[in-house]
Amino acid sequence: MITTAQDELYMKRCLELAGKGMGLTRSNPLVGSVIVYDNRIIGEGYHHEYGGPHAEVNAINSVKDKSLLTKASLYVNLEPCSHHGKTPPCSLLINSCGIPRVVIGCKDPNPEVSGKGIAALKNAGCEVIEGILENEARYLNRRFITYHEKKRPYVILKWAQTLDGFIDTDRKSNGINKPSWITNHTARMLVHKWRSEELSIMAGTDTILLDDPGLDVREWPGINPIRVIPDKNGRIFEDKKVKNGLSPTLIFRGKDSGEEISHKYDLVSLKSFDIPSMLEELYQRELTSLFVEGGAKMLGSFLNSGLWDETYVFFGNKMFKYGVKAPELNRKADESFEFRGSMLYIYKNNQPENSDL
Repeated sequence: MITTAQDELYMKRCLELAGKGMGLTRSNPLVGSVIVYDNRIIGEGYHHEYGGPHAEVNAINSVKDKSLLTKASLYVNLEPCSHHGKTPPCSLLINSCGIPRVVIGCKDPNPEVSGKGIAALKNAGCEVIEGILENEARYLNRRFITYHEKKRPYVILKWAQTLDGFIDTDRKSNGINKPSWITNHTARMLVHKWRSEELSIMAGTDTILLDDPGLDVREWPGINPIRVIPDKNGRIFEDKKVKNGLSPTLIFRGKDSGEEISHKYDLVSLKSFDIPSMLEELYQRELTSLFVEGGAKMLGSFLNSGLWDETYVFFGNKMFKYGVKAPELNRKADESFEFRGSMLYIYKNNQPENSDL
């Protein structure tokens, strides 16, 4: 008889495999699958890329002796799909292979799937075990789950600040018209890794005008996120990197900002130029995550709205004495790490959202 401890062990392996798809599955979830016979893994796989075979398909295909499938257990961290999308239903494949037992981490929140994949398996006579390491499974796919349950992207805020609480110098006073780095190059590489894991990235108009960032992943292998730029009054000119056409770019404008046409980026006029409206547009475009890098006004707006999920704050070993004040969270960090001479604090938002802000 298979014990709960054994089920959890194999589910942990599913989660490990699923994580390999980070940044590659795009709007699809991270899924890993393991097939076990006689307490031995005989097949495993994960979802490699958007539009490619699902984890269960790759796991089944990896089994050398297919006759063992009729006596095996299949583990998967997310409910197998039951609808025809870019690939056939995984629940149908599992049933056709005669796999008698399926162990699932958590239900799929997608209305096209939720509960239907489990029902399809049970109707075919398959034993289905649910909720194994459910919290861990939901956390791994927090972007996908937030998108479907809250109808918005998963929002991560990031900034670096000095020990005395500034994110930038006073450039008007010191005459230095370029960023003053607070962290080191290794920390900046980590930020580019974070960028590669998200579908979209945002910076405010003032940050674009002052720093001219590329908002890409040049310091890390991966896919550039879609650049999202709030430019209500059309202040960003064509010479800025965000308008170079090298990465997909979405520019939000106010409804009375005037006409503009470009083949290098998409323009969207918002009736209400606020965070809920921006997130609604990203939701409609199936962008499951948003990485917000600045500046202080933009970050503060997200914090005040409550429409954020995680915040990453670097405290560099520097003092500016005066300049642009960093946003204030006024709460204890959930996690903290020492990272190459800087401290990294991670905050998680568990408060109710106020979509009216």
